[in-house]
Amino acid sequence: MRYSLSLLFAVIAAAQPAAQDLFTAGESGYVTFRIPGLLAHGNTVLAYAEARRDGFGDWADIDIVMRRSTNGGKTWEPMRVLIDSAKDTVNNPVMIAGRKAGEIHFLYCVNYAKAFYKRSSDGGRTFSEAREITGAFETLRGQYDWNVIATGPGHGIRLRNGRLLVAVWLSTGGRKHRPSRVSTIYSDDHGATWLAGELVPDTLPNPSETYAVQRLDGSVQLNIRNESPEHRRAISVSANGATDWSVPRFHAQLVEPVCMASLIRHPKGGLLFSNPDNLEATYVDAAKTVNRDRKNLTVQWSGDEGETWTAKRVLEPGLSGYSDLAATKDGTILCLYERGGLDKNIFRTGRLTVARFSLDWVRATMR
Repeated sequence: MRYSLSLLFAVIAAAQPAAQDLFTAGESGYVTFRIPGLLAHGNTVLAYAEARRDGFGDWADIDIVMRRSTNGGKTWEPMRVLIDSAKDTVNNPVMIAGRKAGEIHFLYCVNYAKAFYKRSSDGGRTFSEAREITGAFETLRGQYDWNVIATGPGHGIRLRNGRLLVAVWLSTGGRKHRPSRVSTIYSDDHGATWLAGELVPDTLPNPSETYAVQRLDGSVQLNIRNESPEHRRAISVSANGATDWSVPRFHAQLVEPVCMASLIRHPKGGLLFSNPDNLEATYVDAAKTVNRDRKNLTVQWSGDEGETWTAKRVLEPGLSGYSDLAATKDGTILCLYERGGLDKNIFRTGRLTVARFSLDWVRATMR
């Protein structure tokens, strides 16, 4: 009883998340906003997403839009268009915090066929002209003759040795995005040139959207979306983030409804993971698909490099899909996530919502 009361008091004492809708379906002529990305660099926070103009699907007329905060996500500048598609599909935006104040690296794809790179030196106020980097993917054709490529989505990472790293996925299956493989691309010269890493061993059914985090020993861990009937996230590790990936293993604690998830290291210690923590099938036909309902968005914390996850909080119990996490320099956690669905369909996302909360709030339920 004493332990239960202590836990109850801790939960009450931790400040509850403050949430704000940043992008709403129908705004500025876009039918929906999907595929959230979030980056914190100093006090600047960038929230970015796909803005779908003429349809809800992945191959619609899609722009990339962004909102910017200079006070840790408390208030936000108006939405602006970063990439105007001109009827193309601009997809899978990824940003990485650079080594210098205000330095941001921005990658994205066009029509799932070409990849591009931009750079900002002023915290996202302005970006350089786009430069094509599809050549990094072309080097993989000898191993995997892809016709679809995608960066991220979400955020990439900068390793302690300065390497910029982005998880990517590739497919030979066209608009169905499958079959697929995952890998990384990286830059060792601050974004000037990009190279492809090795493909992760081909043991998972249709792996795709993947997040990377650098572990304390310097190695890189990938957390991989997949379509296995195990319904668990898959983990692969490389010493340098590019070569000799381990055979993926399933993590028993991290359920996989077949959806993007997010993974970051918190500045005060430990890893944070977010995804729809659910395996119920109310909105989908479980007999026909491995997909499960996208709801019950949950944030988890690990103090042992992801081996075990000992704290868990539900951020959004209702319809909720893709999410991305970031942490400001004072340790405040932000999560930008898909919330609600038009006609109760999460694939027709109603809002992209940002929540701000503390590590204490997440860890108040530590087991």
